[in-house]
Amino acid sequence: MVRLTSSLLLAGLAVSLRLGLRCAQVQCQPKVSRGMALLLRLAAPEPVCQSKSYKWDNLDNAILSTKYLGDASKDDWVYSGDIKLEDGNLLLTMPKNSGGTLVANNHYLWYGKITAKVKSSRGAGVVTGFILLGDTKDEIDYEFVGADLANVQTNYYFQGVLDYNNGANASVPGGDTFDEWHEYTIDWKPEAITWSVDGEVKRTLERSSTWNETGNRYMYPQTPMRMQLSLWPAGQASNAAGTVAWAGGQIDWNSQDIQEKGYYYATFGEISVECYDPPKSSYSLGSKSYIFVDEDGLESSVRVTDNSTVLASLGATGLDMNLGGSDSSGNSSSSSDNSTSNSIPQTHIGSGNAAGNSGSTGNSSSSGSSGSSGFSQGNSDSGSNDSNGASSPNERVLRGSFFAVLVAVVVLVAL
Repeated sequence: MVRLTSSLLLAGLAVSLRLGLRCAQVQCQPKVSRGMALLLRLAAPEPVCQSKSYKWDNLDNAILSTKYLGDASKDDWVYSGDIKLEDGNLLLTMPKNSGGTLVANNHYLWYGKITAKVKSSRGAGVVTGFILLGDTKDEIDYEFVGADLANVQTNYYFQGVLDYNNGANASVPGGDTFDEWHEYTIDWKPEAITWSVDGEVKRTLERSSTWNETGNRYMYPQTPMRMQLSLWPAGQASNAAGTVAWAGGQIDWNSQDIQEKGYYYATFGEISVECYDPPKSSYSLGSKSYIFVDEDGLESSVRVTDNSTVLASLGATGLDMNLGGSDSSGNSSSSSDNSTSNSIPQTHIGSGNAAGNSGSTGNSSSSGSSGSSGFSQGNSDSGSNDSNGASSPNERVLRGSFFAVLVAVVVLVAL
């Protein structure tokens, strides 16, 4: 996982919670440090789950991550990188020497079922992801390693804790995740998680099996998460050696797909979301958003409320959602948002099992529709050669304005 080495970087993360992909990009991690606890307090309310099926006739419901201010009623998806439409499907593309593509749903899920028709990418070092990921770093994954088209990897995390025993391979009928369509389902309930391929259950994780005596808690994903689709170059030479090995080796930027199409690609067909009721023990104070009332990052920490999820500007946070907006006279309340519209997401996509663990949105429905942003994938773990396998690259980092960084530094020092 990314290791934060300076309070300034941590502050930068704090003020970037809602620049596009919000806290899901910086991965608030409570109970790890006061800085990360601050991140959770800064997170804006999360839009509640919406049962819905998504088809890809156009990109009218997708917006660049650097333009999203939290209104999920207007935009279902945010994206970074290069996306295209082809034959009624969504293509996540990765041109030569680029950093990858991420598409995230703007509605959070607090237990429910997600299903997607997927054709993965292929090739050593290329990884496709279909995952759930939360602000507390709870996570449930399908990951497709391009060097192994016969299997898909399943995995889960509780508050981002890396445990190489959590991952497991699932065989795919026909043995080809690239050329053949398959339907992948994550069924997440308070008592169990089920991973299914083409309707066949491949793995079940019981909550009861995750009890941790030392921590006196279940290390089980239990807080709201959002769906993410991703394509990333895990096999970049600059990545950690363990990450490259897990991904099947270094990526070939002169592969067949690069030569024929100009990019690696993963294809997503229809996607469906079915929301389940909140846990019986939960408190509902409304129906619009999820919030955290403490820093434990547990199921008991979450409330359903009517709090607004919309920020006034890219520089605003959950502590001041009107920062950078205009007052009733039309005057700006702050100048701190003077440069964030040009922020570039630096994104780690996917999480990986241990090694050896068997511009603007398009408006047309034509196959030529596409969207692109200045996506750049960083790798803060590149200096770590973890021989056990991939580092957790799900640290979503967004650059905030320098002014906002200074404000966050002051807050951290005050702690």
